[in-house]
Amino acid sequence: MKKLIVTGIFLVLMISVKAQSYMGFLTDNYSGVHGVISNPANIVDSRFKTDINLVGVSAFIGNDYFGAGISDLTDDDYDFDEDAKRFPKDQNNVLGNVDVLGPAFMFNINEKNSIAVYSRVRTFFNVNGVNGETIESLIDNFDDNIDFNVNQGDLFANSHSWAEVGVSYARVLMNKEQHFVKGGITLKYLQGIASAYASGTSLNVDFDANEIISGEGSVTTTGDIAYGYSENVSGDLDDTDFEIDTEATGIGVDLGFVYEWRPDYQEYTSTDSKGNTYMPKDVNKYKLKLGLSLTDLGSIAYNGTEERYDFNNTLRQEDFENIEDPNDLENFYQFTTVNDTENAVLPTALHINADWNINQKFYVNLNTDLSLTSKEKLNVSRVANTVSLTPRFESKWFSFYSPLSVLQHSGFQWGAGLRAGPLYVGSGSIVSLLISDEAKAADVYVGLKVPVYQSRPKDKDGDGVLDKVDECPEEAGPEENFGCPWPDTDGDTVLDKDDKCPEEAGEVDNDGCPWPDTDGDGLLDKDDSCPEVAGPTENQGCPWPDTDSDGVLDKDDNCPDVAGTVANNGCPEVTEEVQKTLNEYAKTILFDSGKSSIKEESNKVLKDIIAILNEYSTAKFTIEGHTDSAGSAKLNQRLSDSRANAVKNYLSENGIDQFRLSAVGYGEDRPIATNKTRAGRAQNRRVEINLVRE
Repeated sequence: MKKLIVTGIFLVLMISVKAQSYMGFLTDNYSGVHGVISNPANIVDSRFKTDINLVGVSAFIGNDYFGAGISDLTDDDYDFDEDAKRFPKDQNNVLGNVDVLGPAFMFNINEKNSIAVYSRVRTFFNVNGVNGETIESLIDNFDDNIDFNVNQGDLFANSHSWAEVGVSYARVLMNKEQHFVKGGITLKYLQGIASAYASGTSLNVDFDANEIISGEGSVTTTGDIAYGYSENVSGDLDDTDFEIDTEATGIGVDLGFVYEWRPDYQEYTSTDSKGNTYMPKDVNKYKLKLGLSLTDLGSIAYNGTEERYDFNNTLRQEDFENIEDPNDLENFYQFTTVNDTENAVLPTALHINADWNINQKFYVNLNTDLSLTSKEKLNVSRVANTVSLTPRFESKWFSFYSPLSVLQHSGFQWGAGLRAGPLYVGSGSIVSLLISDEAKAADVYVGLKVPVYQSRPKDKDGDGVLDKVDECPEEAGPEENFGCPWPDTDGDTVLDKDDKCPEEAGEVDNDGCPWPDTDGDGLLDKDDSCPEVAGPTENQGCPWPDTDSDGVLDKDDNCPDVAGTVANNGCPEVTEEVQKTLNEYAKTILFDSGKSSIKEESNKVLKDIIAILNEYSTAKFTIEGHTDSAGSAKLNQRLSDSRANAVKNYLSENGIDQFRLSAVGYGEDRPIATNKTRAGRAQNRRVEINLVRE
């Protein structure tokens, strides 16, 4: 029972996700349409012509009661009873958020105006005021013969899910030499999905174990309880029907401003012969950038019910014995009032951001997120107050960042993330989880987008004078002549007076005469290792070989001597049919009853499995063990591990590289049939061999 209590509390506290989204990625000037999440002003004067988000998901798990590390979470021997790090306080808290950014795009209308349209689904979960010290005492002293008292006090909790469609507009407000200011606004249409909340006042539970055991005891409870939920969230635990309340709608607003200090603005300014100026769009021109924004102003009105109960009562043991359903508890407490549900208030927050441009590639960002909603009000979502310092490397196609954050309730977190073209992925806490066994948060985000970057300033004639200020944009010429050429008959940038081949374009290094390129592959003979055969420049002008003629060049072919598929990097590909055959074989592997020793009659099918695995020499497989529900879960888990490893060892001992194999047991957790019949249990006692997709 004690272990059940510990595990239950851990799941309750760790199932939530912290309020911050895409930590580290939002500091990137190439975050694109994601910029509206923290500040709608970000999208104007962007490094993108347009940015299209396909899908992005951010989840951040945290609490201030339990601490763990990756090594703990992946260790089969980790025991919550003995090993869990707990940090009880008189008020432990949980804040939660899942943030899914769906199809979205931003577009620069012109140099001063930009718009963005996005879709987003969000879920918040808040629990505030859990008395961790009382829970700790309960865990440490729980025994059938020990009395205990749960002095919870006040408690607030809520969960809210909604979808939103936002339209953002941003505009340059001032661009005067060193000073640049832009502002933005987002209007959001909110569609409620579900809302539920609860609160307790002066809650206390007094339990006398000796009296309960003797059959004469009672449990005394005191306090007041209120809970409310939208009408589409049934109060009946057995009712699984769910429909979105289309009338649960609202309007939300985000506001933001950004100031940039540009002390070197003259370096980014080009001037033509008429005195007109031009600044490139594809580079950051600030030394210091300051942002201020207010997000998630608004609420959603749900059709629903709020019920209040007097929690003061004494329940005898026979009362407990008559309880067949959790809803029966309501019969023992006095119903006081019923009201309409409170409006679900969005997690309004203030964001303050400072970004220091060190040298166009390296930046340092300081960000603060401050919640403006109260944790002691009904049906109010809130973010965790956060301070983050994020150094980052930033370029057009690649960025890397490593946020160091202090989060309210979860303490210090250290993470890492990157953006590589269309892919962005990261975590605000991965390093903390790797180096500490007391981390109170764990997060990850990942997504795909279609970025269309601002192009480099055009210079059609390649003379170093931008087309915007070039008097002769189609002809190369010196800057001192405003881009118009001195005489150069063959157009090779070598003036006729210096050109030994004035009628034929050539190279500057060859006094205006061309180097030959016999095979026409773009690599001059003087630099071409295969001057008679065309080949790519990166292979010194020689063609790449394809030994197995499978259409994948040897340089990209993981199996250069065996024909494979392009999709599998030149190696034979494990098809769904092959995967199905493997598992049909695997399910016929027989073991001695209650043991992990393989019966001899399974040798034939194991040899067939080995033959299949040998055909796909680079593929990796996971051997999974499963049992029925007969016996204890702990013994079933151990048996499934043993059987999975027995199959792995057999395959390794018979020629399959052990590094291609991994084994895992799932015990009775993944049945494929009912455990109530002999046939069903027989199906559940099985081994599966599944391809590891990388």
